[in-house]
Amino acid sequence: MGAPPLICFVTPYHLSTTPRLVKSADALAEAGYRVHVITGSPSPPAEEFDRVILRRARWTHTAARYRAGAAGLARKVLHRLARAAVRGPETLAFAAAGRAHSAGTGRLTALARARPAQLFYGHALAALPAVAAAARSQGALAAFDLEDLHDAETDYALASPVDRRLRRLLQRRLLPACRLLTCAAPLIGAEIQARYGVAPLVINNVFPLDQAPPAPVPPPPISEEQPAVCYWFSQTVGPGRGLEEMIAVAGRLRTPVELHFRGQVAAGYAAFLAQRAAAAGLRRPLRFLPTASPDEMARLAAGAHLGLSLEQSSPLNRDLCLTNKIFVYLLAGIPQLLTPTQAQRRLAPELGAAALICDLTRPDAAGALDQLLGDPARLAAGRRAAWALGHGAYCWDHEKLRLLAAVQAVLPLAP
Repeated sequence: MGAPPLICFVTPYHLSTTPRLVKSADALAEAGYRVHVITGSPSPPAEEFDRVILRRARWTHTAARYRAGAAGLARKVLHRLARAAVRGPETLAFAAAGRAHSAGTGRLTALARARPAQLFYGHALAALPAVAAAARSQGALAAFDLEDLHDAETDYALASPVDRRLRRLLQRRLLPACRLLTCAAPLIGAEIQARYGVAPLVINNVFPLDQAPPAPVPPPPISEEQPAVCYWFSQTVGPGRGLEEMIAVAGRLRTPVELHFRGQVAAGYAAFLAQRAAAAGLRRPLRFLPTASPDEMARLAAGAHLGLSLEQSSPLNRDLCLTNKIFVYLLAGIPQLLTPTQAQRRLAPELGAAALICDLTRPDAAGALDQLLGDPARLAAGRRAAWALGHGAYCWDHEKLRLLAAVQAVLPLAP
């Protein structure tokens, strides 16, 4: 009996910043596949959390170490020359388009082509040409995960004509050739189908039960001495994330509240937010919490009164995505505030008492939050609903079965 099939994941990012890839690699390794993961060149802050993941991983790993000196200079020159060659959507071969899109794609491609896998599975757009080239060279299958709508992922992607062409070119040429496509939200999948004629399988950004607190964590009753904790987290605490709008609303609340923000704070941004908080009349200082391992996110959120999913409607990707935050709060067993993006409005009815849709730009936003935070029975019902959803319908232990079935349909395990 031969060895099980080998699946090679490729991403330009770190393990600790790609929990979706790590969950997928874990699930496929547990199912019996051999799994190897290729990631981008690590930075010191991320390496600590990457080591935590690798200590319990049942798969192997290679980090792309980009060489400095003449090799690093050559990589940058090739990247700039490829970008300069972009004149229209059909002028570049996909390998050159990959180099033009990301200077690191060449190194990812070389590492992937050296791995004798039967399926190459890319995460993030810089990995798409790498897995396509590796699959072609090995006579293997290519797969790709659309966690984001890459055409409208950032303001830069929308503003740069060259980058817009490159993103469209790579996806138009390479997505149809993938034997398996997955995505992280129904509206992203629908937009991809409308633009490129392919239909990704939706795999929600949910999390495994072993990351949940062992039991629901009841917070203390809200009082002046114990204010309501409104909790938000991300890899980066920076502008364009809805934090300024939340501060403005919090300053108008009758309910005593404290805002907790977890993540790496962008330079100068803590002082900027503190000024906004003072101007809004917020009575308690903002709490900036340190970054932590992705595996700890649900447990760290569990003591809060309310989770904050403050997505914005621009760029379009933010309007269509369903982020990790939503499902971390469910697993933590806490209710959450959802801003009214297209994706979150569509999801809210399924979350029921576990979520409140609230437009922070409306004059009545503070009143809606006061009503929720001032009603202990409603908060308790929200916590029960969140716990049930996070341990049932929106749990990775269930969702991963959809991924396993899709992979086995294109790359079966031997009976």
